[in-house]
Order: sequence, then C-alpha cells, then structure tokens
Amino acid sequence: MGLGSFVLRRLALMVVVLFGITLITFVISHMVPADPVAAYLGPQAPQSEVQEVRREYGLDKPLPEQYAIYLNDLLHGNMGIAIHDDRPVAEDIATYLPATIELAGAAMIVAIVLGITLGVVAALGRDRLQDHLSRLFALSGVSLPVFFLALLLLGVFYDRLGWMPGPGELSPYTVPPARITGMVAVDALIEGNWGAFADAIHHLILPAFVLGLYTTAIIMRMTRSSMLDVLRQDYIRTARAKGASRMRVVVRHGLRNAMIPTVTVIGLAFGGLLSGSVLTETIFSWPGIGRYATDSVVTLDIPAIMGVTIVAAVVYSIANLIVDILYGVLDPRIREA
Repeated sequence: MGLGSFVLRRLALMVVVLFGITLITFVISHMVPADPVAAYLGPQAPQSEVQEVRREYGLDKPLPEQYAIYLNDLLHGNMGIAIHDDRPVAEDIATYLPATIELAGAAMIVAIVLGITLGVVAALGRDRLQDHLSRLFALSGVSLPVFFLALLLLGVFYDRLGWMPGPGELSPYTVPPARITGMVAVDALIEGNWGAFADAIHHLILPAFVLGLYTTAIIMRMTRSSMLDVLRQDYIRTARAKGASRMRVVVRHGLRNAMIPTVTVIGLAFGGLLSGSVLTETIFSWPGIGRYATDSVVTLDIPAIMGVTIVAAVVYSIANLIVDILYGVLDPRIREA
C-alpha cells in the first residue's frame, strides 16, 4: 500500500473516531445531574425565565434533535455560547488555545531533546554511572508533582536567584507584538520584535521545563529500553563487523529503529500536554486553554466544557494520525497492517 492510501485510510478512521467522541460527549453532558441553566441564572431565578433560556438554547427539544443540531453547529464551527462570559465558545478557544500550543510545543521540544539524548546515553552506558544518573532523573520527573516542582523552581530561580522572570508571557515593561498567531514568541519573531521575542523565550523556559519534565522521563525510559533491544540485534553486530563507525551504528541503524515505540509516546504525550496543562498554566499565570477549562468547570458551563473536550479530542486524533504516518515512514511494512 502506498503512503497516500495509508494516510487516507487513517483519515477516514479519524473521522469515525471524532464522530463517536461527539456522541459520547453529548450524552455525558446530558447525564450531569446539575442544571447548567439554573447555575447560570442563579437559584432565585423564576421558572419562566429558566424555561425561556432553555428554549433559547434548544434544551427543551428531544435529545436526538438536540444532537443533530449540535452536530450541524459543530460542522459549521459553532460551539455555542459560553455561559460564564457570554461569548462564542469558538472565539474563546481561538483566543486561549494558541498560548497553550506555544507552551506545549516548547515543553515537547524540551522533552524530546532531553528524553532521547538521555535515553541513548543511558543505553550506551548500561549499568554505568550515566545510566544510573539518567534513571534517577527519570524517576524524579515521574515522581515530583507538577505544582510542587513549579513552585520550587519559581522560589529558587525567580525569587531567590533572580535568574528567571516571574509568571506571565511577557514582562510588564515589554511592549507585546501585534497578535498574528496568538503565540507571543512566534508573533514577535514574525514582527521582528527581538526584544519581545527574547523576553517571551525567557518566560517560556521555566513553565516549559515543568510541563515537559514528566514527558521527558517517559521518553527517556522508552528510548533506553528500545535502544537496548535494538543494540542486541544481528544487523547491529553486522554493521560493526563491516567497520561502520560507532556514531553511524548508533544513529542510523540503532536510533532509527528504536524510534518507532518512542514516536508513539511522543505523539500521545503532546496531546496530553495540550489538554493537561491546567496546573502549570495556573501557577505561571499562562492565559491558555487549561485555565479556561477550569473556569468552565467551576461555573458548570456545559457549552464551554464540551468545546474544550472536542478540541482535546481533535488534538489527540491529529497526534495519533501523525504517529501513524511516521510509523509508515519509519517502517513501510506497517502500511500493510
């Protein structure tokens, strides 16, 4: 099977998955015992006003009809109106999501670079000092709670040493760039505002490290395990016997084949970073989708909660699609599966 046919088949499967997610999300939202309309209007609201709002939002219609309307609205980019700020959910997500993508992207870069490097180093020095230190780092990354690590790093590097800036995307005295993508560092780079770009990168370092540490540990462990398995294979010994350099054997023959299971972890972890950055965004005052989701849950804002859920599902589905495509590139035999 060619790569194009392989991608088309995966796209068709992704559409089916997303349809199932919309159905499950819709059903669960209607199983919540609390009434979002009553929560929005308050306990003293007259019943006539409650019924009027329910009619306005179509909540008085049969569930199949409500789902058909909801699905049609989704296909046209309409996610409803957020109750807690009375704005379209799609506009809210478009406002908050870029900041989360920027933070998650920076965290994933940290995780990939550190995780793969430490994993390879640990595998090549199995049971030696570098292996033990790498595994200790991985254990720390998995064990330390996000909120504890974030507060610890802020207390040390911002409050005590003054090496890093405080919470937020930019310093108060920095003129922000014009909004183009919604990602401050990218917008500053496009605009050529080098002062704002440097300040934005400086502000990204701590939250990206905090958010990416757990993923770094997972990638490191997976890379180490895969490399140890690959380095025992016959073709590795053959390459060494033919006189290939150590670097060529490790990178071209070893790491490429060891990356297949690691790619799975990377793809799923990126989706998790986008949807699971609530604590990091809260502590570092990062205006992302995580804080928006928290506000929506606190106010029982069903349209906003469903919108965030759908976005998270789309992110995971796209991450899985990219992983499948990389599988097909790294190992063409997988296309036939």
